[in-house]
Amino acid sequence: MSISVSGSDPGLKGSKSGRNGSEGSLSPVYQLVVTGTVTDEKGEALAGVNIIEKGTTNGTSTDVNGNYSITTITKEPVLVYSFIGFETQEIIVGNKTTINVVLRESVSGLDEVVVIGYGTARKRDVTGSVVSLSGDVMRDIPSSNISYSLQGRVPGVELSQVSTKPGVSMQIRVRGTRSLNASNDPLLVVDGIPFSGSISDLNLNDIKSVDVLKDASATAIYGSRGANGVILITTIKGQDRQKPQVSYSSYVGQKTVFAPYPMMNGPEFVALRQAAGKYTNGVDESDDVNIDWQDLFYRKAMTTNHNLAIMGGTDKGNYNFSVGYIRDEAVIPCQDFNRFSLRGALDQGVGKFFRFGFVSNNNYSISNGYNLGLYNVLSSSPIANPYNEDGSLKRTIKMPLDENWVQTRKTVEALGDKWIDQTKSFGTYNNLFGEFKVPGIEDLRYRINVGANLRMSTGGSYTGEGVFSYNPTNPSVASVSNSLTTNWVIENLLTYDHTFSLKHRLNVVGMYSAEKTHFHSSYISAKDIPADAFQFYNIGRAQGEITVNPDYQNYYETGLISWMGRAMYSFDNRYMITATLRSDASSRLAPGHKWHTYPAVSLGWNMKNEQFLRNVALIDLLKFRVGYGQTSNQSVDPYSTLGRLSTRPYNFGNTYSIGYYVSQLPNYNLGWEYSLTYNVGLDFSLLNNRLSGTVEYYITNTKDILLSVNLPGTSGVQSYMANIGETQNKGVEFSLDGVILNTSGGLTWEAGVNFYANRNKLVALASGQERDEANWWFVGHPIDCIFDYEKIGLWQEGDPYLDILEPGGNIGMIKVKYTGDYNPDGTPARKIGPADRQIISLEPDFQGGFNTRLSYKGFDFTAVGVFKSGGTLISTLYSGAGYLNMMTGRRNNVKVDYWTPEHTNAKYPNPAGVLSGDNPKYASTLGYFDASYLKIRTLTLG
Repeated sequence: MSISVSGSDPGLKGSKSGRNGSEGSLSPVYQLVVTGTVTDEKGEALAGVNIIEKGTTNGTSTDVNGNYSITTITKEPVLVYSFIGFETQEIIVGNKTTINVVLRESVSGLDEVVVIGYGTARKRDVTGSVVSLSGDVMRDIPSSNISYSLQGRVPGVELSQVSTKPGVSMQIRVRGTRSLNASNDPLLVVDGIPFSGSISDLNLNDIKSVDVLKDASATAIYGSRGANGVILITTIKGQDRQKPQVSYSSYVGQKTVFAPYPMMNGPEFVALRQAAGKYTNGVDESDDVNIDWQDLFYRKAMTTNHNLAIMGGTDKGNYNFSVGYIRDEAVIPCQDFNRFSLRGALDQGVGKFFRFGFVSNNNYSISNGYNLGLYNVLSSSPIANPYNEDGSLKRTIKMPLDENWVQTRKTVEALGDKWIDQTKSFGTYNNLFGEFKVPGIEDLRYRINVGANLRMSTGGSYTGEGVFSYNPTNPSVASVSNSLTTNWVIENLLTYDHTFSLKHRLNVVGMYSAEKTHFHSSYISAKDIPADAFQFYNIGRAQGEITVNPDYQNYYETGLISWMGRAMYSFDNRYMITATLRSDASSRLAPGHKWHTYPAVSLGWNMKNEQFLRNVALIDLLKFRVGYGQTSNQSVDPYSTLGRLSTRPYNFGNTYSIGYYVSQLPNYNLGWEYSLTYNVGLDFSLLNNRLSGTVEYYITNTKDILLSVNLPGTSGVQSYMANIGETQNKGVEFSLDGVILNTSGGLTWEAGVNFYANRNKLVALASGQERDEANWWFVGHPIDCIFDYEKIGLWQEGDPYLDILEPGGNIGMIKVKYTGDYNPDGTPARKIGPADRQIISLEPDFQGGFNTRLSYKGFDFTAVGVFKSGGTLISTLYSGAGYLNMMTGRRNNVKVDYWTPEHTNAKYPNPAGVLSGDNPKYASTLGYFDASYLKIRTLTLG
């Protein structure tokens, strides 16, 4: 804080007067006029700063230029300067008549603005479950996709990597999985408008903040789209009266394979085949060859990011424009993600009462090589020599029964026109707004938002003759896919935000909105393209079969009409209440079932401001929250209520024809999936806001889940959709953040940790079923589970009951748990069979993340980590039986510890017990692993 003082002691002004002009004696009135300007540390004026004379209700606030004037009324006045997101300052006035103040940003963040949907609120006033991250914090993890920057930062939000391909988003789950058939993805809202694109369309450098709404009392304001949580993304904008600023940032990084797949080397491969009793010398290479195919395939990959931005403002407006480019290569050759982004934002005032503006986010991306697999790399024999005598690479390597195409870095990069796998996407997401302050009614505003969005994608692939195949004459194939999504939304909002008598704060929002979405897609494939140069661009010239599959040609349009009201009231920064009511009507459902209404209410009590804690210096905030709300999931497939016709080929005499049949009956009573959520939380801040955290407990019951009900074969129809399922999620969350060091010399050290545990279970299935084994759904158990045998070891010499439990079995084979009865003599009553399969949960016991940041004079070091305890991981690399299903010496296998008569203390079964082409019995159990881990996600120095 800095203070400048000018002026002289004006002395004490007194007055005496009496009625009708008669004189009288009164106590003196202490009056001092103080003026000044309030700015931030950058010298920018702060409008709306509250200035209160301590111990009184006398106060004022700064104007748009940061200026203020106040007349004090006490003998020894002290002025208190407070503003959201900044540290509160107290200044003894003394004899000063001019006081200019510089406010520092708040370390605690208790007064920072939190985006809560259709508005903002002070963090200390929020009664729902909301977690906020600044864009600066997220940029500590450089990534081509925002979702990676969220991992390990938000309790209750699980992010799972579904692909190693660059640019692909992580799967996001907020407080567990709710639906069995509909989407479980959270709603994305960008700059106040529901976002119809992908999170991968957004440039991380444009992000100001991300706010995650987790409980229904916070998400009910989004009604039918809020059941799975809401992620609010706010982009960077300029500030009024800000001097033009131009910024450029870039980074370049390199990626390598940290841990290649643990495949067998040459000697290990030979030993395995010999142990299996199936090894022959049929390969044309010497068995002293030892080839690391992964080393020949993977490459060093580069990541490049550039961003240029300009922002500034005038007396009545502000602007921000940016352009960005990112190229993210994969370690797989010819696989990369490229994105160009262009963003513009304008906010302009006209006169006293009107503002207008726009935000436009645009991107163009190119993805290459996403369908290039690793099978040929991992399965190639390590004793098969890929080189000719002259050192050049062979086209194929020969094995006893077939050949493998030699898939190396050089062979893939040399394909040229013979291979392409590319997707080009363009998206433009635009929000135009106008805001009008109602004259004569202070703090009443009307705002209209108009969103217009378009996303188109074109994908094409071409594989030339013989490419990736041992057969050099294997025909060329090409395919083309297209999709187009358009969306518009109009929102009308009326907002009243006012503080009465300094203690009563009221915020009321009303909204009416409408939106519509159109989508269509197509797909076509063909064989025998006449020239590599055509690739997929001239697919109509194909000399072979051209296929247009009707299952891949889609069109739909959907609409949504909504109204919403929310009231937030706070008294004396002690008691808070928020009440929300929203109603949606969706075109996806039949008349009579289109509308659904969502109520929510939440309460907050800041005990710190009660008399019994007010003077406890250790505590800065202690707020108890409780909330209830209802949301729903509108991800019903369009036209689900209408039934379905499917096609089937048949021969009509000598004519090949296509017929139609009813595959799904209509259900005009189909309704919404909806969730009821109960949430209890405690927010605290201690030690002058150096230590803060949150503890929460929640229960979410999801009802009327959409399920397919199977019908008897005699009906001639397979199924119909109905609202008959129910699930539950409940859990606890904990987060703790601390400022360990914050010196005047500029050294700051911060650290944080978060932890959460979610328990999910299926409560009800269709027609009163207790289990659906085909889908691995079981009432009373988690949605995500395995229904399989439980491996307890391997059969060893001398183990009892092998002949009973596994007739014809051998030692060294997989041993699974027997759950049946026993005879009076103690022997098993039956052999092992399907009744012995177990329900195994995939859910972890708990998980979370941790982070630390050390900064000093413009340089910082950041570490972010994640952890998980318990749960089950499924690895197809191991469960696919690898070395166990092809005992012919032709396929490599992941390196495993397998059983032999000389090595019985092993995890994997005896390979000699399996015939060529067979899977070992219970092979799937080999792919189940403990999912626990602790890892450093990112280390950044900059």
